[in-house]
Amino acid sequence: MQPMDWMQKALQPALKQHWYEEKEMKYILGIDQSTQGTKAVLFDSKGQIVSRADFAHRQIVNEKGWVSHDLNEIYDNLCKAVKKAVSLAGISDTDLVAVGISNQRETTAAWRKDGSPVTEAVVWQCARAAEIADRYQQQSEEIREKTGLKLSPYFPAAKMAWLLENGTEPENLHLGTIDSYLIYRLTGGKSFRTDYSNASRTQLFNLHTLSWDKDLTDLFGISTAMLPEVCDSDSCFGETDFEGAVSRKIPIYAVMGDSHAALYGHGCVEKGMAKTTYGTGSSIMMNIGDQFIKSSHGLVTSLAWSRHGKTEYVLEGNINYTGAVISWLQNDMHLISSPAELEQMIQQAHPEDATVLVPAFSGLSAPYWKNEAKAMIYGMSRTTGRNEIARAAVESIALQITDVLEAMKADCTDLRPAQLRVDGGPTRNRYLMQFQSTMAQMTLAIPEHEELSAIGAAYMAGTAAGLYPENIFTCMNYKIYHPSEDLEYRTRKYTAWKNAVEKVLI
Repeated sequence: MQPMDWMQKALQPALKQHWYEEKEMKYILGIDQSTQGTKAVLFDSKGQIVSRADFAHRQIVNEKGWVSHDLNEIYDNLCKAVKKAVSLAGISDTDLVAVGISNQRETTAAWRKDGSPVTEAVVWQCARAAEIADRYQQQSEEIREKTGLKLSPYFPAAKMAWLLENGTEPENLHLGTIDSYLIYRLTGGKSFRTDYSNASRTQLFNLHTLSWDKDLTDLFGISTAMLPEVCDSDSCFGETDFEGAVSRKIPIYAVMGDSHAALYGHGCVEKGMAKTTYGTGSSIMMNIGDQFIKSSHGLVTSLAWSRHGKTEYVLEGNINYTGAVISWLQNDMHLISSPAELEQMIQQAHPEDATVLVPAFSGLSAPYWKNEAKAMIYGMSRTTGRNEIARAAVESIALQITDVLEAMKADCTDLRPAQLRVDGGPTRNRYLMQFQSTMAQMTLAIPEHEELSAIGAAYMAGTAAGLYPENIFTCMNYKIYHPSEDLEYRTRKYTAWKNAVEKVLI
């Protein structure tokens, strides 16, 4: 029996009978520790958001372009966010039932037995371990076969090896992703654990045996004793009072990587259901059920989660520049002063202008994987101006995502998702959403709330604790977009995009 299974069993009968009863209102904390900051979101017994608190942390970039985070700062911000969210809600913290945590994926931490960081975290964006990844190119296919991931310094395996080769003392060393560091600190070192979703993104976890792969840990020079125990995503990961931010210890009943938590928050719990998160970049995920599928079309395979002892897989494509394209228009090109201007500019663009932007500012990611590709504006004419370039930039977001969706369909010919659930700031752009629906030829569903990673972590924790029913997702309201029936328009736009991408790939 896991350390807190007794609490889960005790809570379930009492809490489930109070579903939707205001007089017995209980609360779940959802924590989203992301690349830019940490948010704590408080949910009531109905699964509705009650309060939210955010704290940003520093992005530490040195002269070599290495990107780091201060682990102590992240931990302190998490505890402050929890305290503020509970205070803003004006509730008694004795009514808190459970905590769920989602975290930025691939960012890698090293810490001592007492919980103190050995050094700053190596952020997922950081390529300092590129030389180490290059060292194992001959084993790249074996690595991909076992882990579902393309060999890359993006993943923690190479980052951990870099830490060990650059002065990190191995004695009593703990290595892991941000979730396992936070769990360790929150539980006072009593729990050194991670979940299946985060483990599957390390490039050290075998998706067939569902365990750390000794051949891979040996290859990268990492002892399995340094790595956390891998648990179901809805396990009890220990108890915490967030350094006194609440008056009693609360069980941590869910842990997932942020993209996986968003997939769960959207209710994509059935095979063939898909979601896209529009952030700086984009994560496109499709639930592919309980069987491993190796992509032949430029995608990666990961674990969605493991719940009730059942593991589910996802196909995923990650894109570097989606929301960042809008930032480029604003901060680099100075074509807009605010993203809110874009819809009016698009309305004023020449309808026949055929300009295409391929935003390969740092190469092309999924499904092309062409690191040396350069960005290009293609197909300009005398009608091309500020409005037309802005429209091409917005359309490039949807077209890149369509490429990934087409790759998913090619990898899983028996799965044809009819709906794409989406979240993130760019979903406020109505033109983008309608264009995405038409290009993907799928219905788009946009939830009323944007905090999908925190929602997913909280809903899983609440279900594990017995507060929420399995169909808690039905409390979410969605705005729906339907694809245009003008297939000639879709063909013309997508063909122009593919022609432009072909020029970039040369």
